[in-house]
Amino acid sequence: MSVEITNVRYGSTPKTHETIVRYKWRNPSSGAVGDHDKPSMVRFLDEEKGEAHVGSGPSQVPVGVWHPSTGSPYLRTYADGKWTNNLLALDEF
Repeated sequence: MSVEITNVRYGSTPKTHETIVRYKWRNPSSGAVGDHDKPSMVRFLDEEKGEAHVGSGPSQVPVGVWHPSTGSPYLRTYADGKWTNNLLALDEF
């Protein structure tokens, strides 16, 4: 399954990838919508081999899991061979 992440919720400030606690998503194929906490989205991408992206059409950017040397994994976008910050540009919910 592939989902488009449309909104994010932060658990604290500053607003960084690490402080995002929930992701709102929609499935473009089925129209289903939902939201998941950070551990669930990491598991969806890492273990369940799901796919996620931000944006649509030519501006679509894939989402991957970043595994820092210390701390818990979190989601980031990956474009043009480098990790980017597209998730931080999404509206909050």
